[in-house]
Amino acid sequence: MPANSLPGKVATAPPRPSKIEPTAPERLAASIGARLERADAAKPVTGVTLRAQHVQRGDLFAALPGSRAHGADFAHEALRAGAVAVLTDPAGAERESLKDVPVLVHEDPRAVLGAAAAEVYGNPSQRLKVLGVTGTSGKTTTTYMLEAGLAAAGLRTGLVGGVEMRIAGRRIESALTTPEAPDLQALFAVMLEQGVTHVPMEVSSHALALGRVGGTHYAAGAFTNLSQDHLDFHPDMEDYFRTKAKLFDGRADVEVVCTDTPWGERLIKPATITVSPRTRRRGRPATSWSPAAARRPSTPTATAASWRWRSCWPARTTWPISLTAIAMLDAIGIDEKAIVAGLAKVQVPGRMERVDLGQDFTAVVDYSHKPAAVALALDAVRARADGRVIVVLGCGGDRDAAKRPLMGEAAAVRADLTIVTDDNPRSEQASDIRAQMLAGVPADRRDTVVEIADRREAIRYAVGHARTGDVVVVAGKGHETGQEVAGVIHPFSDRDELTAAIGEAAR
Repeated sequence: MPANSLPGKVATAPPRPSKIEPTAPERLAASIGARLERADAAKPVTGVTLRAQHVQRGDLFAALPGSRAHGADFAHEALRAGAVAVLTDPAGAERESLKDVPVLVHEDPRAVLGAAAAEVYGNPSQRLKVLGVTGTSGKTTTTYMLEAGLAAAGLRTGLVGGVEMRIAGRRIESALTTPEAPDLQALFAVMLEQGVTHVPMEVSSHALALGRVGGTHYAAGAFTNLSQDHLDFHPDMEDYFRTKAKLFDGRADVEVVCTDTPWGERLIKPATITVSPRTRRRGRPATSWSPAAARRPSTPTATAASWRWRSCWPARTTWPISLTAIAMLDAIGIDEKAIVAGLAKVQVPGRMERVDLGQDFTAVVDYSHKPAAVALALDAVRARADGRVIVVLGCGGDRDAAKRPLMGEAAAVRADLTIVTDDNPRSEQASDIRAQMLAGVPADRRDTVVEIADRREAIRYAVGHARTGDVVVVAGKGHETGQEVAGVIHPFSDRDELTAAIGEAAR
């Protein structure tokens, strides 16, 4: 179903720039290779949207084909609201409601929608330094690190991601990791109006596959990693990789690639800046970053970064993935002192976020919701734990079901106590999801696993069983503030529930 016709809650209208130079439909059609029908009735275009309910006077309405409906079926609503032209495919152009309307006809309108929106809004990403980050895990953390380093350098920043979008520090709610193409280009234009110069942004595989980042130019693009996820959307891992690789098809001036997996190795070109969490290996290109081999950091929160195996300098951070952010910031000319200062202060909501009420054990909330991320998070806390590792974990409904037993296994083999619970069941039976997770638990680890359906009770159980020196990890939902069950989103925050459970235990 196209975004024009999504049922239920209506998405909040995205921000738009206050000043837009009108674009002639003839010029717009030529710029995207579309055929313009009924040009004699054409009026200048001053905005773009693919949602009929968001149309403003002077808009180009993108009527996209969908699996259950065609956006052209909603064109009459858009025209009534003030749209002056419609972008659609040949099938959409045949609708009776469009017989007297200027129509830009393209075989694949979604593929050119981003370029069309960029043209209307003055190609804003050409005048910004947009820093795109893709990968299965680490996108959010990396973008927050980039933002912190840029801010420390005195630059005015924007931020585009799944947790939030920000314009010069002002938060805007984010429904998608990457907004739809017209919304994204309008957002970039607003950022320019408000003096923003640099924009770290997450680039999801959905955004790349569905053309949401079409028309966007990147000053730098980065690849963090690839592991199993979103196989409800991609047919296999190879398709998932090829989609991620689109960020490195020439749209980024600088390419930074983490090479700790064969997926990253496949992206290396002569000019690629490579990043490895391992120390130097024979045959590495000279443009590599890695942890400094000269010495071990004195604390678990210190990462020593080595550039071309020569200079070493400390960057106090919580995440080894900071190397990717360091490499990107250095590549666009950010001063070393600003990078170090920024990364020392960065805080990422719901990513290994500590909840500290003075208790004698460590408690963290983390967004890890895929097998590799769960393994990475638990391995990291295991390396620092004086006592046991306790994890609370569930899996989301209506998503890649194949990863559920893998997540159950990843948790059970690494934690001393695993509490399998509900995440966001959505339209599925929560008990079926838990059963699929439990099916992945090895036989010799089953006595370390407990099933508690109610997530609040699961968190209390974990806290109640924590001893001095233990680490409690509540994983899967991170920054989220709701739990979706049967189409209803109930208020729920892992951070708040963990805080409450620790407080109750203390009393």
